[in-house]
Amino acid sequence: MKNDPLLLGGREFTSRFILGSGKYSVALIDAAVEEAGAEIITLALRRAEAGEKDNIMEHIPETVTLLPNTSGARNADEAIRIARLSREVGYGSFIKIEIMSDTKYLLPDNNETIKATEILAKDGFVVLPYMYPDLYAARALVSAGAAAVMPLGAPIGTNKGLCTKEFIKILVREIDLPVIVDAGIGRPSQACEAMEMGAAAIMANTAVATAGNVPLMARAFKEAVRAGRNAYLAGLGRIKEEAAASDPLTGFLDS
Repeated sequence: MKNDPLLLGGREFTSRFILGSGKYSVALIDAAVEEAGAEIITLALRRAEAGEKDNIMEHIPETVTLLPNTSGARNADEAIRIARLSREVGYGSFIKIEIMSDTKYLLPDNNETIKATEILAKDGFVVLPYMYPDLYAARALVSAGAAAVMPLGAPIGTNKGLCTKEFIKILVREIDLPVIVDAGIGRPSQACEAMEMGAAAIMANTAVATAGNVPLMARAFKEAVRAGRNAYLAGLGRIKEEAAASDPLTGFLDS
């Protein structure tokens, strides 16, 4: 929304839905932009430079901000090298740090991520680090110069939803940066819940890409993200242990 922008790296975005990289197709990108209103799309640099027959870059509108990621990096040094190459070939200064030394569960390595974030932030990058939702690591990322923190909701590509919900809530309360829930969101309802918790944005890919109707699912995510954000801004109603009438009935019962 124009009167409630997402602020990242000194730039304003009206959409709080971000398309993640992974299961790219022209139909997915079209749906993300046209139906979900995505203004940020992540890009795996290795894929963009692989010389594939159908260059996905040709289908991303110029109005969309590219968020290259360091997918494939196993340590800070590799991530830094990929980030600098990304900027050198013209993909800008936004960078999503992904460092996964574990190939089975694909969990982010918080320690290496903090190292890479500190060096790249000093180098003028707008760093958005993908992380496991740990408060101490998040605080270290803030000190390192991150522009946001991107905790996973569930292991990447699983569509399991908000498995780390309670830890994400802690980050929302304690970290003075946008908290973007990345990885694992499988349903629009889960995106809505994350936004109700105070997440600044949602990144999704597999949930949309594997849907039976990709454009319709992209639109559902847009509406869910917007509904969750509005609920958060409005302030959710209180929860009570005992039933309480929503209308005053005493006058009627006494008459």
